[in-house]
Amino acid sequence: MNRFYGFDLGDAESAVTRLDSTKDLIPEVLNINEAKSFITAYALLKDGKLLIGEGACYNPDAIKRKERFKSRFLIDPEALSDVKSFASGVLGELYLSGQLIQGEDCCFYIGCPAGWDRVAREEYRMIFEKTGYPPAKIISESRAALVSACQSKHLQVGYDILNKPVLVVDIGSSTTDFAYINGGREVELKTGGEVFLGGGIMDEILLEESIKRSPNEKKIRNIFKESEPWQSYCDFAARRLKEKYFSDEDYWKHNTCTQPVTIPHGLIPVKLTLTINEEIADQLFNQKVERLENKSFKEVFLDSLKQAKEAITDRQPELIFLTGGVSKMPVIRTWCRQAFPDAVVISSSEPEFSVASGLAWCGKIDEELRQFKEEISRLVESSQVERIVESHINELYHDAVESMVEPILEHVALPITERWRSGSIEKLAEIDAIMEKEIDSYLHTDEARQLLMKPVSKWLKTVSYELEEFTMPICVKHNVPYSALSLNSYLSMSDIEINVEAKSLFALKEITWLIDATVSIVIGLLCGGGGIALVANGLPGIVAGAVVSLLILALGKEKMQEMLLNSRIPKPVRLMIPKSHLKARLDVISSEVKNSLYAKLEQEKNEEITERLVKEISLQIETCLSKMAEVVEIPLG
Repeated sequence: MNRFYGFDLGDAESAVTRLDSTKDLIPEVLNINEAKSFITAYALLKDGKLLIGEGACYNPDAIKRKERFKSRFLIDPEALSDVKSFASGVLGELYLSGQLIQGEDCCFYIGCPAGWDRVAREEYRMIFEKTGYPPAKIISESRAALVSACQSKHLQVGYDILNKPVLVVDIGSSTTDFAYINGGREVELKTGGEVFLGGGIMDEILLEESIKRSPNEKKIRNIFKESEPWQSYCDFAARRLKEKYFSDEDYWKHNTCTQPVTIPHGLIPVKLTLTINEEIADQLFNQKVERLENKSFKEVFLDSLKQAKEAITDRQPELIFLTGGVSKMPVIRTWCRQAFPDAVVISSSEPEFSVASGLAWCGKIDEELRQFKEEISRLVESSQVERIVESHINELYHDAVESMVEPILEHVALPITERWRSGSIEKLAEIDAIMEKEIDSYLHTDEARQLLMKPVSKWLKTVSYELEEFTMPICVKHNVPYSALSLNSYLSMSDIEINVEAKSLFALKEITWLIDATVSIVIGLLCGGGGIALVANGLPGIVAGAVVSLLILALGKEKMQEMLLNSRIPKPVRLMIPKSHLKARLDVISSEVKNSLYAKLEQEKNEEITERLVKEISLQIETCLSKMAEVVEIPLG
């Protein structure tokens, strides 16, 4: 899929853009009835023809005429059919002009206010599907505006905007939409995402002031009572005049800014001269309006900024991105700086098309992400991760042994030998089963997990660097920062959730060496082996020592050890072995035990256990890669 359409269906005006990823660098704003920004209105004529845009506002043959229906979508059931009729008209114009071709492989990205929930968005999407649109997706208008900012070259913010907390303020004709986006993720504000304040209120004030100053005031008001379309047309003309004034406010403060409108009425047309000057411009912001509960536009807008600021519980925005035609007014930036003095306020060169352009870009990015995720999925489904893990598994064994042997000797082996010494374990032969159970319990503790944290993290870095040889080309191909798929960028264990259990590394079949070593230490001490003779004070010790010596001479050392394993050695004899001697002996053999385990794990390890461990770790790394791929770029759902 190469062609992506963005449809910004506004309450007062709409725009459609198209991006062909094979040749376009930026979305093209399409002409609908020879207008890039066209009035959101439709009219059904006597002959059944459907008109949209400016012509629908005053055509005398209209038997049905509707406008400003999007703002009523959530509260008025009839607005659904109005949206459908207008959308149908836009689709027809696209096909008629050849800007959209029947059956082409394309999709539409259609904007909606950030405050709409999933149910409302799906209901909205279904309208376009039933109308016959190509596959459509509903995107938050604020999010589309942010995508537009990210892609806009002149803003020079690019992907950096995704790393900053941003407040998007989309000022439409009927509503002002606030969205807080941190790290590319949109956070719903307590304002509900939508404030019913728009530039349309200013248009109404400007039109009303012009009517009051007109010598034809009475005639004009009668015409408006009889013909709502002509009132809408004059309202639209007032909007254009307002935009003209604020596009160069300094110039028009000292010059006349007017727009004559001729209204057909009987034999003699009625003329209305729309006028705006510095005094009227001030009224647009400061005049109290009944619809705003007797507050002015300025008061409501500043109050909305305050509510948005209070609703942000995370970092306050570093960027304020303005979009919508009203955002061109310099005073809007001033108010935003007052509310957020530490933020940078930015907007595009054509803020009235920011949303429509961003929607088309969303389509391209979504397709790019789809291809990107497919390639990551293929990497995950291949055996490449397993091969990398397996090639480094011995390093993990080695580092784990280095970290775990001494703690196991200290926290398991030593306490068990002490229990035998104190008489709670009758025979040395019983140590085998007890030791196995105790080691199993210890390897499941948080302490064992914490001990493994450092070597596993270190090991993962090595694996990650090798894995990047495969992920980096995919990122480069799809213009994704390669760090987005770098495990090293996320090597906080709590973040990436790659868990390696101590028991997985130290399977009980693999640690008979530890049990044997512990029992041998005790027997060695009893038999005087390893250079440490059985030393005891007093007659009992001498007698015991003599008895042991005689038994060694009579039976030989190996037979003696076997006998000791199954005999109930008197507690006084056991206590002759000082606890410090046991600990000292364990410390002496620590490195010896490690070397023994290295050899056992690397040369004689159970293949089934290693295979399982490789699979488990690889699966976790693959899951992590998939999760990271999901959050690459701005989430578009």
